[in-house]
Amino acid sequence: MPVDLALYQPDIANNTGTLIRLGACLGTTIHLIHPTGFPFSAKALARAGLDYVDHAAVQEHVSWSAFDAWRHEQGRRLVLLTTKAETSAYAVDYGADDILMVGRESAGVPDTVAEACDLRIRIPMRPGLRSINVALAATLILGEAKRQTDGFTGLA
Repeated sequence: MPVDLALYQPDIANNTGTLIRLGACLGTTIHLIHPTGFPFSAKALARAGLDYVDHAAVQEHVSWSAFDAWRHEQGRRLVLLTTKAETSAYAVDYGADDILMVGRESAGVPDTVAEACDLRIRIPMRPGLRSINVALAATLILGEAKRQTDGFTGLA
């Protein structure tokens, strides 16, 4: 089971399209947790996702509670990327059953969602700077998780 990526109620279609394109290229399933801050459609994603959206594995979840129930049923560990975490994303051992999750661009995730995650991690950065773009942050850590779990095996 490869590492997956979950997008919690994304606000920006371009970031969502970019991450769906990334998922298509790397063979990573993208879990989209509704509602989105934009009308979710192929047209909304076209600019950043281009024609890669057709090659992506996107699993939509109608709500946080539906997603959380599903991932518990599947026995998947949920790893939240958040600026509020103490643990460095590079001090973690990732497993093939992990789902990495990023929050909304405007607000992250609510505290109740953060508390429901099995692990909370942050990307180390210079003091005084707030955060990295959500698509870039997800790309950095997905790459590290796939590296650790041999997730690039079989890709050309």
